[in-house]
Amino acid sequence: MKGFSLKRFEGKTCIVTGGAKGIGAAIAWRLEFEGCNVAVLDIDEEAGAYRVGELAKAGIRARFYRVDVSNEEQVFKGVGNVYADFGGVNVLVNNAGTGFTGRSIGEQSIEEWRSIIDVNLTGPWLCSKHVVKYVKKAGGVIVNIASTRALQSEPNTEPYSASKGGILALTHSLAISLAKYRIRVLAVSPGWIDTSEWQFPPRKPSLTRLDHERHPAGRVGRPEDVASLVAFQASDEAGWMTGVNVVVDGGVTSRMVYLDEEMIKQASSIIPGDPGLGDAVMRLVSKAKEDKAVLEKNKDNAHGAVGRIITSEA
Repeated sequence: MKGFSLKRFEGKTCIVTGGAKGIGAAIAWRLEFEGCNVAVLDIDEEAGAYRVGELAKAGIRARFYRVDVSNEEQVFKGVGNVYADFGGVNVLVNNAGTGFTGRSIGEQSIEEWRSIIDVNLTGPWLCSKHVVKYVKKAGGVIVNIASTRALQSEPNTEPYSASKGGILALTHSLAISLAKYRIRVLAVSPGWIDTSEWQFPPRKPSLTRLDHERHPAGRVGRPEDVASLVAFQASDEAGWMTGVNVVVDGGVTSRMVYLDEEMIKQASSIIPGDPGLGDAVMRLVSKAKEDKAVLEKNKDNAHGAVGRIITSEA
């Protein structure tokens, strides 16, 4: 964030749920850096204290509130405390979320389903519900963090994908319901974002060249990529945007992926870090094709010979 000078949020107050680490922490930092008073709502008190401390070192005003977004009483009290402390709420970023276990649908429990839906979908609904009464006084913005899993999936992600798909529906529904209060509602669907450096404690990324190369943009995403988009959406510069979802994934959802020879060659070169290995693998593939063609030809010749023998004997 060094060198960034815009101050689009001077005098405003923003709530960022799940803002103690990961994407939420980067969003909180970006909004704060642009002049916003930021309230970090999270269940991780240790990470929250660390994040607010880091912001304070940079001269940024921020406060941490321990809030479980799936608990309506805690959301009600937390939002009320933010309003009492800062005197207003202008922006809500519904970022808090939980992941998936990867269990097959036959192994997924109802408790797992409910816990993911409660945090990822009910949480944004609750936070929006209790923030509206403060934001509608002067208008404002709600930004919901969804996921590209709302649009495409890997196996065994049903609870998570459903929760993020619900976020997109909640976004356009809220946008229409709250338009009369001059409240814009938008969604962001991040792809693969490496949050290592924004965790608590921060850690170094452990990404491979193949991880980066699979993205048309040439790299895995960073939390800052999401934060800059959220800052734009929450600003007056996006004043004619509402009810829409913006994908930020380095181009992955736009790419049609086929397991063809070129992909095999590229992966064979990148994974071991040996450009020549891809060519060697392709030579093996080509040789295998030639051998198969020879076998098929010999097989056809053999069938033809047997046919001729049978015909002659008849």
